[in-house]
Amino acid sequence: MTTTAEAPTTNDRELVLTRLIDAPREKLFRAWTEAELLKQWFAPLPYTTPHAELDVRPGGSNFIVMRSPDGADLPNRGVYLDVVENERIVVTDAYTRAWEPSEKPFITIILSFENEDGQTRYTARVRHWSAADCKAHEEMGFHQGWGQCTDQLAALVAKL
Repeated sequence: MTTTAEAPTTNDRELVLTRLIDAPREKLFRAWTEAELLKQWFAPLPYTTPHAELDVRPGGSNFIVMRSPDGADLPNRGVYLDVVENERIVVTDAYTRAWEPSEKPFITIILSFENEDGQTRYTARVRHWSAADCKAHEEMGFHQGWGQCTDQLAALVAKL
């Protein structure tokens, strides 16, 4: 069973989602770091993720394409800042690849996977470059969208 809790934010630039997921953290880490698994849960349905390239290491880049129900592709590029296997992933869109700055940085994502009695305390901290970006992300439906994706993630890792 998955329980839901929204962790308090530390400031006006951070949104946080935390869940207790009934799966070992190794499975959640795999779902974030293996492209074929990530494509199965990453976008909130009815959106899909038809493409994912992941070079999961500090300095490695990713390229993930989400597709809207009307067929519009939404490309996302980023660079991994920190990766600790089965514990933490830090990725930002401030860079696109090979440390090339992006035109408009928006977020840094800090994912943590903590063992809690055989389950995993999964926390996604999303830090924004400005308070206005944070507010816009919240108004776009951060908690609903990331919550739905986390439900999809939990369902996937239950089958691994």
